[in-house]
Amino acid sequence: MAAAVIMVLFPGDSALSVVARTAVTSLGALVVLIVVRSREKRATGGSSGDVVSLDTRLREGDVPEAPEEREAMRALVEQRLHRTRHRRAALAFLGVMSGGIVVLTALTSGPRASAGLAVFSLAFLAWIFGYGRVQIRRLHRMREALAPREAPAPRAVE
Repeated sequence: MAAAVIMVLFPGDSALSVVARTAVTSLGALVVLIVVRSREKRATGGSSGDVVSLDTRLREGDVPEAPEEREAMRALVEQRLHRTRHRRAALAFLGVMSGGIVVLTALTSGPRASAGLAVFSLAFLAWIFGYGRVQIRRLHRMREALAPREAPAPRAVE
């Protein structure tokens, strides 16, 4: 699908070169995902299946009851919150980079390619901003739900 979008935006490139670049980029993204998942496995002390289960529970807002699951979920939430600590700067950089690419495309290519890239960039930035906010809210809600409960203060007997 990515190769088809690239061929529509940049019709001068050969199909073979577009598919090759798309495959290499996809392979790079897969490596990043594998590294992230292995770090999450290490943080939770479980297997890939445990991380997938915790991720599903996190998306559904299901707070674990078992102490070892609560600790694993707490570790996963803290690891993901730590990973998002530079989110604003990354979004700003992504916006500037996307704008620069659209401007450079407008200067070097035709209006069709630059308009398509501008629409795609705006849609992508809006999606990544909105979806990121949803994820951050989920993580904060789960962190609050997993926080140790304070015992009620004893009442003074008069």
